[in-house]
Amino acid sequence: MPHVLIVEDEPAIAATLMYACKEAGIASTHCLLGQEAVLAACKPNNPFNFVILDVGLPDMTGFDVCKKIRETSSIPILFLTARNHEIDRIVGLEIGADDYVTKPFSPREVVARVKAILRRTEIQSHKNASTFEVDEIANRIQYLGQYLELTRYEFLLLKTLVQYPKRVYSRNQLMDIVWANAENTLERTVDAHIKTLRAKLRSIDTSSEAIITHRGMGYSLLA
Repeated sequence: MPHVLIVEDEPAIAATLMYACKEAGIASTHCLLGQEAVLAACKPNNPFNFVILDVGLPDMTGFDVCKKIRETSSIPILFLTARNHEIDRIVGLEIGADDYVTKPFSPREVVARVKAILRRTEIQSHKNASTFEVDEIANRIQYLGQYLELTRYEFLLLKTLVQYPKRVYSRNQLMDIVWANAENTLERTVDAHIKTLRAKLRSIDTSSEAIITHRGMGYSLLA
Protein backbone atom coordinates (compact mmCIF):
# COMPACT_ATOMS: atom_id res chain seq x y z
CA MET A 1 0.00 0.00 0.00
CA PRO A 2 1.43 3.42 -0.93
CA HIS A 3 1.95 5.82 1.97
CA VAL A 4 1.51 9.57 1.43
CA LEU A 5 2.81 12.32 3.70
CA ILE A 6 0.31 15.22 3.71
CA VAL A 7 1.83 18.54 4.79
CA GLU A 8 -1.07 20.94 5.31
CA ASP A 9 -1.80 23.49 8.06
CA GLU A 10 -5.58 23.55 7.48
CA PRO A 11 -7.04 20.52 9.31
CA ALA A 12 -10.24 20.46 7.23
CA ILE A 13 -8.29 20.22 3.96
CA ALA A 14 -5.97 17.59 5.42
CA ALA A 15 -8.97 15.56 6.61
CA THR A 16 -10.59 15.54 3.15
CA LEU A 17 -7.33 14.47 1.54
CA MET A 18 -6.78 11.70 4.08
CA TYR A 19 -10.33 10.45 3.50
CA ALA A 20 -9.84 10.47 -0.29
CA CYS A 21 -6.56 8.58 0.13
CA LYS A 22 -8.24 5.99 2.34
CA GLU A 23 -11.02 5.49 -0.21
CA ALA A 24 -8.36 4.91 -2.89
CA GLY A 25 -6.47 2.36 -0.79
CA ILE A 26 -3.61 4.72 0.06
CA ALA A 27 -2.23 5.16 3.58
CA SER A 28 -1.62 8.73 4.72
CA THR A 29 0.05 10.63 7.54
CA HIS A 30 -0.60 14.30 8.30
CA CYS A 31 1.78 16.90 9.67
CA LEU A 32 1.23 20.63 10.17
CA LEU A 33 4.69 22.13 9.95
CA GLY A 34 7.35 22.25 7.28
CA GLN A 35 10.23 21.32 9.56
CA GLU A 36 8.30 18.29 10.77
CA ALA A 37 7.80 17.27 7.12
CA VAL A 38 11.49 17.63 6.31
CA LEU A 39 12.46 15.40 9.25
CA ALA A 40 9.85 12.79 8.31
CA ALA A 41 10.61 12.69 4.57
CA CYS A 42 14.39 12.68 4.94
CA LYS A 43 14.59 10.12 7.71
CA PRO A 44 16.40 6.94 6.61
CA ASN A 45 13.99 4.09 5.79
CA ASN A 46 10.96 6.36 6.09
CA PRO A 47 7.67 4.71 5.01
CA PHE A 48 6.55 7.41 2.58
CA ASN A 49 6.22 7.05 -1.20
CA PHE A 50 4.82 10.51 -1.90
CA VAL A 51 4.49 14.02 -0.41
CA ILE A 52 1.46 16.31 -0.83
CA LEU A 53 2.85 19.70 0.20
CA ASP A 54 1.05 22.97 0.88
CA VAL A 55 3.01 26.04 -0.21
CA GLY A 56 1.76 28.25 2.64
CA LEU A 57 2.90 26.74 5.95
CA PRO A 58 3.25 28.50 9.34
CA ASP A 59 6.97 27.93 9.91
CA MET A 60 8.47 27.87 6.39
CA THR A 61 7.27 27.91 2.79
CA GLY A 62 6.50 24.73 0.93
CA PHE A 63 9.15 25.77 -1.58
CA ASP A 64 11.78 25.70 1.18
CA VAL A 65 10.49 22.33 2.39
CA CYS A 66 10.80 20.96 -1.14
CA LYS A 67 14.37 22.24 -1.45
CA LYS A 68 15.33 20.60 1.85
CA ILE A 69 13.77 17.28 0.86
CA ARG A 70 15.45 17.37 -2.55
CA GLU A 71 18.86 17.58 -0.88
CA THR A 72 18.56 13.91 0.08
CA SER A 73 15.48 12.44 -1.58
CA SER A 74 13.77 12.19 -4.96
CA ILE A 75 10.39 11.21 -3.47
CA PRO A 76 7.55 12.53 -5.69
CA ILE A 77 6.10 15.85 -4.48
CA LEU A 78 2.80 17.50 -5.41
CA PHE A 79 2.27 21.13 -4.39
CA LEU A 80 -1.00 22.57 -3.07
CA THR A 81 -1.41 26.33 -3.20
CA ALA A 82 -4.07 29.02 -2.86
CA ARG A 83 -2.15 31.12 -5.39
CA ASN A 84 -2.68 30.78 -9.10
CA HIS A 85 0.30 32.79 -10.34
CA GLU A 86 2.24 31.23 -13.18
CA ILE A 87 5.55 32.17 -11.57
CA ASP A 88 4.68 30.11 -8.47
CA ARG A 89 3.90 27.07 -10.60
CA ILE A 90 7.14 27.50 -12.52
CA VAL A 91 9.20 27.91 -9.34
CA GLY A 92 7.60 24.83 -7.81
CA LEU A 93 8.38 22.68 -10.81
CA GLU A 94 11.90 24.05 -11.21
CA ILE A 95 12.89 23.22 -7.64
CA GLY A 96 11.78 19.61 -8.01
CA ALA A 97 8.00 19.27 -7.69
CA ASP A 98 6.30 16.62 -9.83
CA ASP A 99 2.90 18.32 -10.04
CA TYR A 100 0.96 21.36 -8.89
CA VAL A 101 -2.71 21.83 -7.84
CA THR A 102 -4.38 25.15 -7.08
CA LYS A 103 -6.97 25.54 -4.32
CA PRO A 104 -9.90 24.99 -4.30
CA PHE A 105 -9.44 21.49 -5.69
CA SER A 106 -11.16 18.14 -5.82
CA PRO A 107 -9.55 15.70 -3.34
CA ARG A 108 -10.31 12.87 -5.77
CA GLU A 109 -8.40 14.70 -8.52
CA VAL A 110 -5.41 15.13 -6.23
CA VAL A 111 -5.45 11.42 -5.37
CA ALA A 112 -5.78 10.54 -9.07
CA ARG A 113 -2.69 12.61 -9.80
CA VAL A 114 -0.83 10.92 -6.94
CA LYS A 115 -1.69 7.48 -8.31
CA ALA A 116 -0.66 8.47 -11.84
CA ILE A 117 2.74 9.74 -10.67
CA LEU A 118 3.28 6.65 -8.52
CA ARG A 119 2.51 4.43 -11.53
CA ARG A 120 5.08 6.28 -13.64
CA THR A 121 7.64 6.01 -10.83
CA GLU A 122 7.03 2.25 -10.48
CA ILE A 123 7.39 1.70 -14.23
CA GLN A 124 10.69 3.59 -14.26
CA SER A 125 11.96 1.64 -11.25
CA HIS A 126 11.17 -1.67 -12.96
CA LYS A 127 12.93 -0.44 -16.08
CA ASN A 128 16.00 0.44 -14.01
CA ALA A 129 15.92 -2.92 -12.25
CA SER A 130 16.17 -4.67 -15.61
CA THR A 131 19.11 -2.47 -16.60
CA PHE A 132 21.24 -3.41 -13.58
CA GLU A 133 21.51 -6.75 -11.80
CA VAL A 134 23.42 -6.96 -8.52
CA ASP A 135 24.95 -10.30 -7.51
CA GLU A 136 25.50 -9.89 -3.75
CA ILE A 137 27.22 -13.27 -3.36
CA ALA A 138 29.81 -12.75 -6.08
CA ASN A 139 30.00 -8.97 -5.58
CA ARG A 140 29.34 -8.35 -9.26
CA ILE A 141 26.95 -6.11 -11.17
CA GLN A 142 25.55 -6.62 -14.64
CA TYR A 143 24.72 -3.67 -16.85
CA LEU A 144 22.51 -4.39 -19.87
CA GLY A 145 23.33 -8.07 -19.48
CA GLN A 146 27.11 -7.64 -19.28
CA TYR A 147 29.23 -7.91 -16.15
CA LEU A 148 31.18 -4.79 -15.22
CA GLU A 149 34.82 -5.02 -14.16
CA LEU A 150 34.63 -3.13 -10.87
CA THR A 151 36.97 -2.40 -8.00
CA ARG A 152 35.73 -2.92 -4.46
CA TYR A 153 34.69 0.70 -3.98
CA GLU A 154 33.21 1.01 -7.47
CA PHE A 155 31.04 -2.01 -6.69
CA LEU A 156 29.89 -0.61 -3.34
CA LEU A 157 29.22 2.81 -4.86
CA LEU A 158 27.20 1.51 -7.81
CA LYS A 159 25.32 -0.97 -5.62
CA THR A 160 24.28 1.89 -3.33
CA LEU A 161 22.95 3.92 -6.26
CA VAL A 162 21.16 0.92 -7.81
CA GLN A 163 19.41 0.00 -4.57
CA TYR A 164 17.53 3.31 -4.43
CA PRO A 165 17.18 4.68 -7.97
CA LYS A 166 16.34 8.40 -8.18
CA ARG A 167 17.47 8.98 -4.59
CA VAL A 168 20.00 11.82 -4.48
CA TYR A 169 23.05 11.02 -2.34
CA SER A 170 25.34 13.79 -1.19
CA ARG A 171 29.09 13.18 -1.27
CA ASN A 172 29.12 12.97 2.53
CA GLN A 173 26.40 10.33 2.51
CA LEU A 174 28.27 8.24 -0.06
CA MET A 175 31.46 8.59 1.96
CA ASP A 176 29.67 7.32 5.07
CA ILE A 177 28.15 4.35 3.22
CA VAL A 178 30.91 3.27 0.83
CA TRP A 179 34.10 4.45 2.55
CA ALA A 180 32.92 3.97 6.15
CA ASN A 181 36.08 2.11 7.18
CA ALA A 182 38.55 3.96 4.96
CA GLU A 183 40.61 6.54 6.81
CA ASN A 184 41.93 9.77 5.31
CA THR A 185 39.59 9.57 2.32
CA LEU A 186 38.59 12.85 0.70
CA GLU A 187 35.26 13.87 -0.83
CA ARG A 188 36.84 14.15 -4.27
CA THR A 189 37.35 10.38 -4.10
CA VAL A 190 33.60 10.09 -4.74
CA ASP A 191 33.87 12.24 -7.87
CA ALA A 192 36.81 10.20 -9.15
CA HIS A 193 34.94 6.91 -8.70
CA ILE A 194 31.82 8.34 -10.36
CA LYS A 195 33.98 9.30 -13.33
CA THR A 196 35.44 5.79 -13.69
CA LEU A 197 32.00 4.20 -13.25
CA ARG A 198 30.58 6.36 -16.03
CA ALA A 199 33.45 5.34 -18.29
CA LYS A 200 32.81 1.65 -17.62
CA LEU A 201 29.07 2.03 -18.27
CA ARG A 202 29.81 3.83 -21.52
CA SER A 203 32.16 1.04 -22.57
CA ILE A 204 28.99 -1.07 -22.78
CA ASP A 205 26.57 1.66 -23.91
CA THR A 206 28.26 4.71 -25.42
CA SER A 207 25.14 6.83 -24.83
CA SER A 208 24.80 5.87 -21.15
CA GLU A 209 23.67 8.68 -18.84
CA ALA A 210 22.76 6.34 -15.97
CA ILE A 211 24.50 8.34 -13.23
CA ILE A 212 23.12 11.85 -12.83
CA THR A 213 24.94 14.80 -11.24
CA HIS A 214 22.75 17.13 -9.17
CA ARG A 215 24.74 20.32 -8.87
CA GLY A 216 25.33 21.30 -5.27
CA MET A 217 23.49 18.18 -4.07
CA GLY A 218 25.20 14.98 -5.17
CA TYR A 219 24.48 11.98 -7.40
CA SER A 220 21.63 9.66 -8.27
CA LEU A 221 20.93 6.82 -10.65
CA LEU A 222 18.63 7.58 -13.55
CA ALA A 223 15.30 5.80 -13.16
